[in-house]
Amino acid sequence: MSPRDVAEALLRRWYVLVLALLLTAVAACPVLRPAPQYLSSAVVVLKPPVTGNQPNQLTNLQPPLATLSYGVVQQLESPTGREELRSAGVRGKYRLIPRNSGTSATPAYLIPSLQVQARGADPAGTDTAVRRIIDVYAGRVADIQEAQGVSARARISASVLVAPSAAQVQGTKSRALAGTALLGATAAILSALWFDQYALRRRNGKDASPDPRHDPGGIPVAG
Repeated sequence: MSPRDVAEALLRRWYVLVLALLLTAVAACPVLRPAPQYLSSAVVVLKPPVTGNQPNQLTNLQPPLATLSYGVVQQLESPTGREELRSAGVRGKYRLIPRNSGTSATPAYLIPSLQVQARGADPAGTDTAVRRIIDVYAGRVADIQEAQGVSARARISASVLVAPSAAQVQGTKSRALAGTALLGATAAILSALWFDQYALRRRNGKDASPDPRHDPGGIPVAG
């Protein structure tokens, strides 16, 4: 179809455009007044046991601890781990993000800290979900060491550096409205063109059908 054909089709089916645009306006209402969403975040770190040479556990964060932490994260992201989190009461969306100290001297993921995030409509519920994830994470770390026969005094421990704190997620309304308007306009144009082609095919089919009042030889049949 040429641009002129498209323009003529849209003019013929202006009512389809109006209907689609009205539906787009209705769909944009939740964008203008979205339901509140909250993001809770906490930071947990794996600490080695206290030793005489390193009484401050936070100064002895070695890469093997980060390897252990990342292994536990992979376990929790597996189907078995997700089922364990669901059994612990974790609902909705959540993320486990290995963190780094941000210094140029430490490449990525060599610091055994983990950021735990949960998103939901209730701030208290998202904080609770983060705490439950941390409990399951710490339990996995303890189970691994217990299976290896590590004594209690020599065990690695999980410590919360930043407690869970929920904050409301502020979206960009203008960007959401622009996306909704673009999708609505595209759907309106495609709907109008499709309906125009459908109507033309149906009309042409009726014009090509034989008159039932005539026989195949073209002789009128008395009515």
